[in-house]
Amino acid sequence: MDREQKGPALVVGLGNPGIEYQFTPHNVGFLAIDRLAEQGGLGVTNRRCRALTSTTRIAGRDVVLAKPETYMNLSGISVQALVKEFDTRDLIVIYDEIALPLGSLRIRERGSSGGHNGVKSVSGALGSEEWLRIRIGVAPPGDEAAERARRGRKDYVLTPMRKAQLTILDQVLDRTAQAVEMVLAKGAGPAMNEFNRREPGDE
Repeated sequence: MDREQKGPALVVGLGNPGIEYQFTPHNVGFLAIDRLAEQGGLGVTNRRCRALTSTTRIAGRDVVLAKPETYMNLSGISVQALVKEFDTRDLIVIYDEIALPLGSLRIRERGSSGGHNGVKSVSGALGSEEWLRIRIGVAPPGDEAAERARRGRKDYVLTPMRKAQLTILDQVLDRTAQAVEMVLAKGAGPAMNEFNRREPGDE
């Protein structure tokens, strides 16, 4: 995160548009953006660069919140357009991670897609894997359940979460908002030190 950057920071959550996808694991990026907007008393309703957007202030910075409407596999089209439109190098992308347990999050400054098509699209469009991401764990508890979810990845991430899962997710969405604020205020390093707490079974 370039703290000398004068333009707005861009925080993008990945997901799929449509009410049927709203509370699926694959849409936790959208839910994180909604949580950030709610904290600012805003809705994410403006349409720019094939995304729903809103502008707020976080940690003293102007911030553009965005939810691409391109569907997950084409997320990069919207992200690339947003980066160009707002002329910013400060990009945070939030998305689901099936390799991490539900309730956890990890901040990374770079990385491969790990089989995540939205991430693959963003890296392809930007021509780089060097962009900051916050991964929200969505794997169910228990080794066997987590392994079944990974094997049936497509079905699992597009199936609506149960009430108990949403309760856990609600807490991690608050932590995600705090992580975004710390990245913007202090940079990626301090935020990673604070939020990347490792648990047994993590990669």
